[in-house]
Amino acid sequence: MADGGYRLNSLGFAKSPAETRVVVAMSGGVDSSVVAAELATEGYDVVGVTLQLYDHGAALAKKGACCAGLDIHDARRVAETMGFPHYVLDYENIFREAVIDEFADSYLGGATPVPCIRCNERVKFKDLLATARDLDADCMATGHYIRRFEGAEGPELHMAADAARDQSYFLFSTTPEQLAYLRFPLGGLTSKAETRALAAKHGLPVADKPDSQDICFVPNGDYASVIEKLRPGAADPGEIVHADGRVLGRHEGVIRYTVGQRRGIGIGGLEEPLYVVKLDVEGRRVIVGPKEMLAVRRVPLAEVNWLGDGDFEAGEHAVRVRVRSTRAPVEARLLPTGPRSATVELLTPEEGVSPGQACVFYAPEGSRVLGGGWITKG
Repeated sequence: MADGGYRLNSLGFAKSPAETRVVVAMSGGVDSSVVAAELATEGYDVVGVTLQLYDHGAALAKKGACCAGLDIHDARRVAETMGFPHYVLDYENIFREAVIDEFADSYLGGATPVPCIRCNERVKFKDLLATARDLDADCMATGHYIRRFEGAEGPELHMAADAARDQSYFLFSTTPEQLAYLRFPLGGLTSKAETRALAAKHGLPVADKPDSQDICFVPNGDYASVIEKLRPGAADPGEIVHADGRVLGRHEGVIRYTVGQRRGIGIGGLEEPLYVVKLDVEGRRVIVGPKEMLAVRRVPLAEVNWLGDGDFEAGEHAVRVRVRSTRAPVEARLLPTGPRSATVELLTPEEGVSPGQACVFYAPEGSRVLGGGWITKG
């Protein structure tokens, strides 16, 4: 028995669920709704919080994105169904400054940003987490598919039990201090069907709601049109140039291209398949070349977040890394170059490694997440 005569409850506290307040970050989707419903059913003191992250009027017409107005309505309905309080917080200014502006500027700089990571890092796990503390919550729970275990040196982050749903790539920047306060109840589920079955069991109105696919403020995945609105004049035309110097055609804006892209480049009639290998933003040039030019062995990183045991800078680390969210982890060596910088040496070269993407570290074996960093231009 722990102090007070209680065994640890399912969230790891030595008190009854009724005495344990948990703030649930509710997006309006099925995952976070199930987390809130399950915890409420277990008897926890649940408080649901939904963030309004961008223009509410525009959001009402946009389904399937995590922060839209219709989703706020869905989160409120779930709270009413399960009988716990629900609050909507206006984070538009914070979201624009911390996520949207950097997204646009990164694209204009020739990078391929991942705004969902920045949203977790700078909004959900920073400002929202602070709000949860202000509400005297013992912890904050989310619907992310990732696991948290208590290790010998404190809480550890691990990949989800369902590899197809694992969201560890998007949560690498979670700090040890944040991890101590966060809970991820869905991480142990083995399929999305389990989640939907739980939603149906609770009679939730979102049980059959489709998963969101787009970045919430980028309708239909059309990054270029969003950036043009945010940064007028960003889509200046320029040349498409082969790596050997030949001018092959014209483009309607560097922001319409990403490193590794093959389809839709806008040139034809050539025998060899060509890929975008570099973006020259200042010269307004899209550099293309053969696939082998995309192969990268050394990856420079900034803003490294270390979740492993011991001193990050003490020496090199044998790890597996993921350089894109859709890639499987591959073997690598992690070479620290400073408190928050490093170089990753891939044992097998990877293609399409792009500045602005994340490189996430995993233990050589097993499911543990050791942190990660942001890929910079070498």
